[in-house]
Amino acid sequence: MISNFKLKITNFLLELFFPSFCLGCQKENVFLCQDCRSVLEISEYNYCLCNKNPLRLSQSKIGKCQRCKDKKLSGLYFALPYKEKFLTKKLVHQFKYPPHIKSLSKILAEIILEHLVLAKNNTDDIWQNSILVPIPAENKKVKSRGYNQTELLVKELGQILNVSLVLGNLIKIKETLPQTKLSAKERKENLKNAFLIKNPTEFSGKKVFLVDDVYTTGSTMEECARILKEAKAKSVWGIAVAREE
Repeated sequence: MISNFKLKITNFLLELFFPSFCLGCQKENVFLCQDCRSVLEISEYNYCLCNKNPLRLSQSKIGKCQRCKDKKLSGLYFALPYKEKFLTKKLVHQFKYPPHIKSLSKILAEIILEHLVLAKNNTDDIWQNSILVPIPAENKKVKSRGYNQTELLVKELGQILNVSLVLGNLIKIKETLPQTKLSAKERKENLKNAFLIKNPTEFSGKKVFLVDDVYTTGSTMEECARILKEAKAKSVWGIAVAREE
């Protein structure tokens, strides 16, 4: 009871001296108001992994088309298109970069949940024998930011979906160049040997859901999926707030 009281006082003081404002319309006391949230185009569909002209899929259990069938990643669930909406970019950017709004993790997790429900991906058979795993970040970036944003997102999703988490097992062991500045071939080479699994048995036989903020070409998730499959994961799927096409 005392700790809850202290938390309420802390939150009250933070809001008093550092009030929050909607990232869309600047309405006070909220980072995303209902009016601005309503304009977000949360996807009702599932799409394949192709970078060019991804195909809309008719079943949530099928994540790939014939063109992308050889990818290690089994499929991707994403809530928002990244390029089209300024507000989507702002939400993701403020979660990752200064002023580092950590509490956006709950908002973004709820947006992902809404997509999962709309696209009929929130079913017992999908989450059976599943675990949520954050895309790992470099230690330097985590120290600079003060947190790993994908880990915060995973924790929120785990609570909402009642799915187990595996944290600190899949790790990044090599500094890499920013992916946005590289070609598809350079991205693949850039990520080579960048990740390590410390305890493979934790993934054996599991349906793994890799969680990230933005899915661009899929190079990062694909490399993580590759080593997770080597660790005997049953399948590896991706979950992202937004997809850049």
